[in-house]
Parts: sequence; C-alpha cells; structure tokens
Amino acid sequence: MEDEPEEPEESGAAASTTRGAAAESRRRPHRRRERRPGIRLRRRVVKPAETGGAAGSAEKGGMFRSLRNRNYRLFASGAVVSNVGTWMQRTAQDWLVLDLTDGSATALGTATALQFTPQLLLGLWGGVIADRYAKRKLLIIAQVLMGVLALTLGILTVTGAAQVWHVYAMALAVGIIACVDMPARQSFVVEMVGRKDLPNAIALNSSSFNLARVMGPALAGVLIYALGGTGPIFLINAFSFAAVITSLLLMRASELHPADPVPRAKGQLRQGLRYVLDHHELLAPITLVAFMSMFMQSFSMSIALMAKGVYGAGASSFGIASSAFAVGALAGALLAARRVRPTRRLLIGGAVAFGIAQIASGLAPWYPVYLAVLVPAGIAMITVNTAANATVQLASAPEMRGRVMAIYMLVFTGGAPIGAPLIGWVTELGGPRVGLMIAGTLSIACTGLALLLAKTISRRRESHAIVRGTAAAAGVAR
Repeated sequence: MEDEPEEPEESGAAASTTRGAAAESRRRPHRRRERRPGIRLRRRVVKPAETGGAAGSAEKGGMFRSLRNRNYRLFASGAVVSNVGTWMQRTAQDWLVLDLTDGSATALGTATALQFTPQLLLGLWGGVIADRYAKRKLLIIAQVLMGVLALTLGILTVTGAAQVWHVYAMALAVGIIACVDMPARQSFVVEMVGRKDLPNAIALNSSSFNLARVMGPALAGVLIYALGGTGPIFLINAFSFAAVITSLLLMRASELHPADPVPRAKGQLRQGLRYVLDHHELLAPITLVAFMSMFMQSFSMSIALMAKGVYGAGASSFGIASSAFAVGALAGALLAARRVRPTRRLLIGGAVAFGIAQIASGLAPWYPVYLAVLVPAGIAMITVNTAANATVQLASAPEMRGRVMAIYMLVFTGGAPIGAPLIGWVTELGGPRVGLMIAGTLSIACTGLALLLAKTISRRRESHAIVRGTAAAAGVAR
C-alpha cells in the first residue's frame, strides 16, 4: 500500500474560507451516518518498513521484483528444492499405491482423499494456530515432521515391508500437518515482502511450485525406472526438507514484519465466516474455488489413470505426462507474475477453459495428443488458482486475512475428499476417459452454479442488512 500524498498547504482566502467552514461545521450538530451492520475494522496505516523494500519496488524490478528481498530469496530457493522432492514423492506415492493394489483406482482415490480430508475437519483451526504463534517456527516444525514421515515410508518401501495402509497412514498424517503448514505459509509471505509486493510474491511462489512440478515427476519417473522401485524417492524427499529448514533458519528476524499475535477470544471463527459472507468480492472467488477444487485437486490422479490404464505407459512416460501438465502450470504462473491485478473475467474464463481441457484430454486418441492437451490444462488451472488467491488476499482486511485465508485453503483443498473418490468410482465404472469427460462437464457447470450461488447469498444478506438497519433506525426515531 502506498502512502497517500500530503495535501498542499492552504493560504490567503482559501485558508480563511476553510477555517470558517470548519468553525461552521463544529457549530452544526453532526448527523450520524448509518452503517451497515457487520464487523467494524480499524483502518491500518502501513509503515514504510512494512513494504519489504525500497519505495517503488512494486513499480521496479518487473516479474521478479520480490526476489530483491533477502529473506524471500532464501525462502524461494529452499522451497524449490523441497517442492521438487515433494512432487517426486507425490508421483512415487501414486505409483506405489497402484503397484500394491494391482492398479486400483479406488485405492488411489482413497489415498488422495485421506491426504486432504483433515483440511475439511481441522483447516479453520489451523488458521487460528497460524495467527496465534510465530509462523517461522511453525513452518520449521512442520517441515521436520513431514521429513520424518517421508524417511519412515522410504525405509519401509526399500525393505519390502510397505503395505497400502502404510501409505494411507502417511497421507493422513501429512494432511494433518498441512492444516497448520498451509495457512502459516500463505500468511508468512507478507511478513517477508510486505503488502506492496504480495501479489508478485504469490505468483512467484506459484511459479516455484510449478517449476518443481515440472522437474519432480520427470525425475521420479526416471529414478523409479533406474533404481527399480519407489523407495529411494521417499528417501530423497526426506532429505530435501533440509533445504527449506535451512532457509528458514538463515533468515534475518530483524527484517521480518510479523503480524501482532491474535489473542484468544470466543467467536473468532464465526466472525471470519460472517466477514466472507458479507463481502461479495471474497464470496464469489471462494465459492468458485470450492466447486472447482473437486476436479482440480484430483487431476494428477487422472493423469496416472490415463497413463497406465489407457495408454499403457510406464513410470517414465507417466512422469513425462505429469511434467507436461506442470509446464502449462508454470507458464500460467509466470503470466500471473506480470499481471498487476486479476480480473473477474480472467477467473471465470480460466475455470471454463479448464473444464474444456479436461474433456479434450479424455477424447485424446493418442498419447502425444494427450500430452499436448495437458499444457493448456495446466495454464487454465494455475490461472484460476493464482487469480483467486490474489483476489482474496487483496480484498481482505489485514485484521481478517488469517481467518479468510484459512477459509480459502479449506475450500481449495477440501474438494479433493469429495472429487477424488467420485472420479475414481466413475473411472472404475466407465474407464478413465469417461471419468475425465464427466469431470470436465461438471467443472463448466459448477462455474456458473458457483457464481449464481454467491450472487444469491450476497443479495439475501444485503436485503437482511437493509431490513435490520431500517428497524434499528425506526427504533431510534421512536
């Protein structure tokens, strides 16, 4: 946020007129301005130190301006390494489940659902924890725990002792840890770069994540083939967490701008929910993401099912398919980094385009055509994700951002426990192609449904607010 320019000093008649008007204003009784019932929020004045760099950094530096910040450079570099390991493990986990269950789509959907179900149950409380404690310490603890889990499953797999329930247990544990890790990670970005560079940092984080998505599955596919199994992949991921832990430890605490801790109080979760419902600019993108996440979060599962079940691809070819999708996602993220502010049209267009890409991928006759369709699918998906994330963060008041982002992350990941088993079940009945085409059709339909639902809720709450305000005014008049 830029500081407002100072008003020029008044002189002569203008100053005299102004003083006279001010005196007259003091003599007249003030009319109380009617306020819409809801949450009163203090206007926050951003200090220069909170901008995360020299003045004008948002205008200078272009696509990579957030990297001028030393703490953010450390964070981004560590995240690239760790995210590569995470995507390698995601690929290995899907492949291990298919190997242990003779290619069961239901088992694969169950593992995916277990990893995201905790977000439905504990996600909002994770946001409260992220606001209550130092975010950097929470992130360090989360990375250590996830590294230990990867190391454990790697040892079990290498020794031949791994069973499918081990994968289920690890997926569930990772999901529980992520309930705190994700809101802490989202809200920690502004503590590194400040509000002015926040949209750019969001896009660069997405670019970093999707660069890892390009590299991770491809490396995993090659290494699974070269090393003869998925076990070493889990071990590699376990050690990759050291990069992000080191980057967090090396940060200069004096250059961070941590938010004031939120004291314990009753009704804070309800207050956050009311705040979102009362602001259409928040409700519309969050509702859209809630519907779209059912199909977006499980798309990597569809890639595995198409690669193995339709085209008979091996591990290395499956990795190439995942990387093709990630190439599109990376391109979409880099385009988002150049964008000043996302638009409503961009958000809706991205959602519809993703549904069309799903249908097209289900109709692809040959594997090369399928790989080509995955690129625009990746662009469309990341366009929706980055546009919705930036819209929500920019539209949120500072006092509410933690709880708003917890709600956003809840709906962003919470659709997977519904969508993954549903797509897995449809795939077993009609095949991977049918599953993808149905998912694409539902994605397009849900885009319109989400926007209609958000508009209806907003209108009803506005009507109720007007009724309450009128009743209150009538009571005062009596």
